[in-house]
Amino acid sequence: MGSKCEMCDASIKDALSDSDSDMGSTEQLDQGSTDTLVNGCKADNEAAKRLAKRLYNLEGFKHCDVARQLGKNNEFSKMVAEEYLRFFDFAGMTLDKALRTFLKAFPLMGETQERERVLIHFSHRYCQCNPEESTSEDGIHTLTCALMLLNTDLHGHNIGKKMSCQQFTANLDGLNDGKDFAKDLLKALYNSIKNEKLEWAMDEDELRKSLSELVDDKFGASAKKITRIVDGSNPFLDVPQARNAVTYKHGILTRKTHADMDGKRTPRGRRGWKKFYAVLKGTILYLQKDEYKSDKDLSEIDLKNAIRIHHALATKASDYSKKSNVLKLKTADWRVFLFQAPSKGEMLSWILRINLVAAIFSAPAFPAAICSMKKFCRPLLPSSTTKLCQEEQLQSHENKMRQIADELTEHKLHPVVKGLKSKEAEEYRLKEHYLIFEVSLSSRLHKNVCLGLPGGSSSKPSYNLTRKPVQALSQGINHSTY
Repeated sequence: MGSKCEMCDASIKDALSDSDSDMGSTEQLDQGSTDTLVNGCKADNEAAKRLAKRLYNLEGFKHCDVARQLGKNNEFSKMVAEEYLRFFDFAGMTLDKALRTFLKAFPLMGETQERERVLIHFSHRYCQCNPEESTSEDGIHTLTCALMLLNTDLHGHNIGKKMSCQQFTANLDGLNDGKDFAKDLLKALYNSIKNEKLEWAMDEDELRKSLSELVDDKFGASAKKITRIVDGSNPFLDVPQARNAVTYKHGILTRKTHADMDGKRTPRGRRGWKKFYAVLKGTILYLQKDEYKSDKDLSEIDLKNAIRIHHALATKASDYSKKSNVLKLKTADWRVFLFQAPSKGEMLSWILRINLVAAIFSAPAFPAAICSMKKFCRPLLPSSTTKLCQEEQLQSHENKMRQIADELTEHKLHPVVKGLKSKEAEEYRLKEHYLIFEVSLSSRLHKNVCLGLPGGSSSKPSYNLTRKPVQALSQGINHSTY
């Protein structure tokens, strides 16, 4: 299936593939280098040490090259990462100080899994340097990720109420190998990040320039710009969006913000209707003040208004009667937007294309954190594009449908009993609301992957792997589907 999957996805992921995909089995690290990175072959410890030293001293490498090398998923890169971390002595440091020291060496870039691997290496080294540390390596890794999330929440450009120390502490309940972290430790870490944000190894301008060079190398001279979309979500989900990503639809939409992150009702002063020129490009819905032009750069305001549609669900807003032709968009972080289209046909077209893109390109969810019994945790939904071919993507959605349905059945077997504490009752309600929504979402995503495959709306599509799966996005699929 591997070769067929590559054929299937080659045409739809060119503009969104990561910077290291489609390389040969032997990757030359840089011009003039004699050190090679061999995937799946016996790793050379001496070569790993040499490369780690060069990465640390930036001999022939830029800051932005480091994370890409340390985050690769092969034995040689793991050895390189281990050797690289030996240059750091975290002995006697608090976790936040050690993390600051580490991040000043290079910017943590790459896809979700790559960043995760780099932080795993950091956590391992921190524990090596502090053997008396009572928190386990898994616990240190959990805290490290939590600090990265907290940094974005407190110092990012997202609109809304910042995370409090109490919320930060509550989010980590039961995540220390089934136990709670010390409250004093969490309070100290929270105050450290609140008082001083985590700094990267280079400023934003240098980072943007490096990312642009990366895209030029990958996509050619036509891709002269890369944009970073920051929508207040998980920093591990903050991935570059190539300028030459495919545009699936554009047109006039009038937006109303109905709910902020985690479904919290948007304050009254920010709920008003506002007209935009909407552009569905890649897995991003851009909301621009001016008419769309493919050669025009996006403004900072345009970027701020952008909405990620991975794992999103668009439906007709049947419960909203004040305006006609209104669709409801619920995003991966549970924000809710209402959009009014110029006509019913346009509304249905937007619903169709948004759901198709979400179904075809959304990567499988990461497992939820293992929380204490009293706290419900939603799975982490990566914004990076799926690496699965269409057959595998379809199977993934089918598996998710069965899993969520089973969880919902099990959940309803243990209803809230009278006298249950209000907090526990609220957690039960939140989980049930989540599971019901996920059943609907999984079913719709599965249905749309079928639509995107040869065979149209057939429940058992015939797989012609030479055809582009996203042809359905540009073809007139019957609106009666919705």
